Formats: sequence, C-alpha cells, structure tokens
Amino acid sequence: MENMDKPIGYWIKHLHALVEGSLDDLLAGQGVTRRHWQVMNVLFKRPRSVADLDAELGPFLSEEEPSLRPYVEALRGKGWLTPAEPVDLTEEGRRAHAALLEQVSATRAKVTDGISPEEYRSTIDVLTRMSANLGG
Repeated sequence: MENMDKPIGYWIKHLHALVEGSLDDLLAGQGVTRRHWQVMNVLFKRPRSVADLDAELGPFLSEEEPSLRPYVEALRGKGWLTPAEPVDLTEEGRRAHAALLEQVSATRAKVTDGISPEEYRSTIDVLTRMSANLGG
C-alpha cells in the first residue's frame, strides 16, 4: 500500500502529466498538440466562435495562454478550419480529425486498461464530488 502514502493531488498531477505527455507525443507526428486536438474535437460536434471555444475549454487556459485563438489560427493555416466564425472543421479537417481520433482513442483505451466501466464511473464520481467540495 505504498501508493496510499501519496496524497490525491500527487496522483492527479502525475496522471495529468502522463496523459498530456503521451497525447502530445502521439499528436506531434501530425504537427499538432493536445490543445489543437481539443479545439478540433469540440468543433467536430458543432461550429463555435473562438469565444465559445475559450469558454468550453476554459479549464485548459491560463494567464500565459488566455485564448485558443492561436490554435484556431494554426489549424486554419493547415486548411483544417473554416476562415470565418463560427469556426468549423473543413472537409480536410474532418478527415484529419477522424485519423487523429483513431490514435487518441487507442491512447485513451491504454489509460483505462484493466479498469472496469464501474471503476471508471466511480473514479469520475469521486473526482466530481471532490471538485464540488472545493467549489468547482
């Protein structure tokens, strides 16, 4: 039970770093980062303004990176997003999203390997309640 000696903050930070690193390594081969992927994945569902993207992905923004606009512009430069707002994936962007989704899904499956659906739901439930306890 050595792992129980470490507080939850340690495991959250550790897992976050591992997930970020593995996804960034995976996506780097396509010339994108996790933030690019997040923008594409949100837009896959429906078009949005940059302000809407910032609001939806707000937990990933910071003082150093207050907006996803640079990621939107980079994806526009690849021809993957439409030039005007609301921003949407182009046909080329939808093909790129589909290809990336296969790789991202494989990574996500690796993260939850050996974890039952019930364990996963319980983990999400506990983390959600902990966040609520702290006002989040």
